[in-house]
Amino acid sequence: MKKFALLTCFALLLTAGAALAEKGPGGYPGSPISLVVCYSPGAATDFQARIVSMLAGEERYFGEPIVILNKAGAGGMTGWNWMVEKASKDGLTMTAYNLPHLVAQSLVQNPKFTVESFEPLANWGSDPAVLVVIQDSPYKSVDDVVKFAKANPKKLTINGAGLYVGHHIATLQLQKAAKIEVTYVPEKGAADAISALYSKTVIAGFTNLADAYRAQDRMRILAIADLKRHEYLPNVPTFKELGYDIDNASVNFRGFAFPAGVPKEIIDYAAKVVPAMFKDKAVAAKMKDSGSPLTIMTREEVQKLFAHQKAVLTELLGKK
Repeated sequence: MKKFALLTCFALLLTAGAALAEKGPGGYPGSPISLVVCYSPGAATDFQARIVSMLAGEERYFGEPIVILNKAGAGGMTGWNWMVEKASKDGLTMTAYNLPHLVAQSLVQNPKFTVESFEPLANWGSDPAVLVVIQDSPYKSVDDVVKFAKANPKKLTINGAGLYVGHHIATLQLQKAAKIEVTYVPEKGAADAISALYSKTVIAGFTNLADAYRAQDRMRILAIADLKRHEYLPNVPTFKELGYDIDNASVNFRGFAFPAGVPKEIIDYAAKVVPAMFKDKAVAAKMKDSGSPLTIMTREEVQKLFAHQKAVLTELLGKK
């Protein structure tokens, strides 16, 4: 009996060891993972990050929860600077990246990070920028807004979630396409930008499609900065349809990344778990219900996206 008990215990230990090896290198993660979201609570990135990470604690994924840490400011730069300077390199600290924000800021401003400061794991979504005004605004169309801007140079105020974020890129494109001069107002985050729009401190704003979708009763959505109409807002035209040469350079891609320096075996493991978690049916259903577009990409695909964005924005922002 003793021999049988010992053999049983030994078998259990072997099974536990196998499970540990399957869980991750060295039993990774072994404790909750922090996810730094560089925008305000309630904004689209924060809202979606909470959905796509909600199943992290299940054994088929990380077996440990992902805890959101909001470090908002400077259009995301505050949080990404923190990631480079203070984030642990053991795989227990991730960030939610945003493109084109991260790339544009690294080209134009002087942050602590570059594109190479991060190891992308997977992309969960793409959120086009839309031009909005409040429901009782006198401006009914993009043409109305442009007409005002041409008659009143720099008096058209358009806000967004910070400098050199997708909203800022879309504003720069609108200025160029319509041959107008506007005053861009950078806010701390998308939630702050929407609040400023409601309080009428600005005339118009560029915001995320997901945020606009959830606030259609309070906003008038004039156009979408993408190559085609979106299934969530099928009646909203693209700028190109309206005769303005604005492409998809401002579309906000979101995903998870480690800071550079995390061991390769942990990166490789997380790069398999994260996209599988994003593809979960429960995640997909909740994202759809909230009007949040899913665009899932693997680590390799995101690496190519980073490189493409860097090339496109280098030209757009005149940084050759």
